This record gives sequence, structure tokens and C-alpha cells, in this order.
Amino acid sequence: MRRLVFVLSVCLFLLAGYASAQVKDSDLKTYLAGVTHRGRALYAYDQAAWHGTDAIFALQPDTSGLTHYICNKTSSGWHVTFLKWNEAHDKLLVAYQANEVKPGKYEARKIDPPTEASSDLASMERALVLALADFPRPDRPYNTAILPGPGGNFYVYLYPGQTNAKVWPLGGDVRYTVSSDGRHIVEKRQLHKDILDTENKTGAAAVGGYHTHVLTDVPEDTDVLYVLTRQPSVPEYVGAGKRVFEVYTDGTITLTKRKTE
Repeated sequence: MRRLVFVLSVCLFLLAGYASAQVKDSDLKTYLAGVTHRGRALYAYDQAAWHGTDAIFALQPDTSGLTHYICNKTSSGWHVTFLKWNEAHDKLLVAYQANEVKPGKYEARKIDPPTEASSDLASMERALVLALADFPRPDRPYNTAILPGPGGNFYVYLYPGQTNAKVWPLGGDVRYTVSSDGRHIVEKRQLHKDILDTENKTGAAAVGGYHTHVLTDVPEDTDVLYVLTRQPSVPEYVGAGKRVFEVYTDGTITLTKRKTE
């Protein structure tokens, strides 16, 4: 019989008090559905960024002057774009682009000469720059993602990237809500405090993971990203306040236990 291991990725993301208001039971179903939706969208963006940037770097691009990558989902698939400023630094240009030609497969090209970026791309670039300027400089690689937010605003996510193909980081992440023009931070939400790097040990069949945090009393968008990304694919239990939630391998979330103490 295989030895089943319940991976105890216990991480106490401690901070004095909660970072945001707690979620009432009456609002829980709707709230968790929103976390699942945002987490799935974040995972899709993360995958597009991974494969799209790989395709662009395969061209051995000239990286001088490049700003950030930005991913956009269209009816024909994802577009991954690298931007740069012109010499006068008054126009943002599209320098490289990778387009999804079939699920998970991207074709990249250099835009020569570079074309002026759309106003939407320029706003997204400003939003990224604004969030990165507010975020303390990390001492490890970080990923960025920018997704549509409420009221035409943007969600900008900053979260740690993998430094080992067999280790999955969780924590140290932030979600900013930035105005539609990319010029103002509307809200800053710390999702988790510390970073936990989890590795599934060779020879152990993991059936699930567990971590706790007290910044909020509900799972966060990046908990869903973590479950959808981690291999082998197993659910994650999240102890949050007096509740324990299960994040399933498809990103859906249920309340599984309520603590009495």
C-alpha cells in the first residue's frame, strides 16, 4: 500500500489584527465564488506570462529599454506584450509580442519598427509601475499580473516566483486596486505576510496541504493560484480565523469546519 502523506504546510501569517474586515456568514458563498473567479483568472494570466515570455526570450531579444510584460486575453487567445519607451520617453511602444496560436503554444515576433502602445496598454503599464514603486523591493524573484477590476479599475498582483521547479511558494503577496488610468492606488490588500516554500518529498503521495493565516478570515486569490499551480495537484486546507476551508484542485472553495474555540 502506498503511504499517504497529508502535507502540513503550516504557515502562520501573523500580524496584529486583521488587515481587512471579516466576511459574514451571509456573504460567504458569494465571496468565495469571487475568490475562485479571481484565482482562476490569475492562474490563466500566470500561465500566459510563462509561455508567452518563454517564446519571446527564445528570439534572444534586445532587452535594453524594455519595461514590463503585459498579458491580455482576447477572443482568439492570449497576447503577451513587452513594452519600451521611445528615446524622448514620451511614448510607450510595443517592442515584442507573443500570440497564443493554440492552448499553451505561443508564436513570438519582434515588432520592427516598434508601434505605439494603445491607451489601455499604457494605463496598465502605469498601474504596474505604481504598484511596484509602493512595494518594498524583494530579495527574490517576483511575478506580476494585472487583471480587470471593479468599476473599470485594475487589479495588480505581486507574488513570489518559483526559484526551484519542485518548490511552490505561497505568501508575501499583495493585490492592489489601481484606477483605470493607472495613476492612483485605490486599495492595497496584503494577501499573506510571510513566504512559505513547499516541496513535496520524493516517495510521498500527498493528499493535501494545510496552512493558516490571520490577515483575513477567508482564503485569498493566491491560495487558488497556489493550488492550481502546485504539482502533484492536491487540495489545500486553509485555517482562517474560526473557520477551515478546502480549496479544491479546480479552484472551488468550501467551508469544511468551524472551530468552536
